[in-house]
Amino acid sequence: MHSKAAKLEAFGRLLDIMDDLRAQCPWDKKQTFESLRHLTLEETYELGDAILDHNLLEIKKELGDLLLHIVFYAKLGSEEAAFDIADVAHDICEKLIHRHPHIYGSIEVKDEEDVKRNWEALKLKEGKKSVLEGVPKSLPSLIKAQRMQEKAAGVGFDWKDKNQVIDKLNEELQELDQALEAKDKSAIEEEFGDVLFSLINYARFIKINPETALERTNKKFIQRFQYIESQAKKSKRSISDLNLAEMEALWQEAKNYSASES
Repeated sequence: MHSKAAKLEAFGRLLDIMDDLRAQCPWDKKQTFESLRHLTLEETYELGDAILDHNLLEIKKELGDLLLHIVFYAKLGSEEAAFDIADVAHDICEKLIHRHPHIYGSIEVKDEEDVKRNWEALKLKEGKKSVLEGVPKSLPSLIKAQRMQEKAAGVGFDWKDKNQVIDKLNEELQELDQALEAKDKSAIEEEFGDVLFSLINYARFIKINPETALERTNKKFIQRFQYIESQAKKSKRSISDLNLAEMEALWQEAKNYSASES
């Protein structure tokens, strides 16, 4: 691994390249905070894919792409005389020091739950009107629900154990059935949302990341469905030419195939 001096040198090199690109490259010259936003989201999801695949080389590559975006935003900020990369770094350093009084102060903690509670309490003292204020509005709904539940739990608004969450889930399922019987579309959507919210809550109690779990299932579905498509092509047929029984048989083959590979 590199020394601290080598790391600082590499970061300085990136800053110099960013200056060159902003001054000389037609594409880089045109970029704004707004134009980069969707690209940053894309890079973040690509990093997420690499992490789920546990592909360390891809993780390194995607981290580089994200780092470039951070440096780019800081460059734009400096051009508007609002902030530069030093301000960005110092601000996060000060925040970390302030929110870790058990490291940089005299507060004692027993475990990570104490750390989370202290973190949320400090945020409120900093002027936050709500513990939920830090949850971005544009987060995907599943992740947003997870983060809201974590933050609420951080200040003690939580179930005592997973059995209570299961009871709540069963209650929501019953209410969904009632809405289905009444054929009330609005109520069905509302109750289905409550079921999903309860499931996400249950995932937290059994220490599962629901977004990660769902994405792994997505990947598994893609792999098995594409196996069906490939087998259909081998027999010179389209997947739409297969009947349900044939597709189910190939689905079972795909499950056994993936199991034998793992």
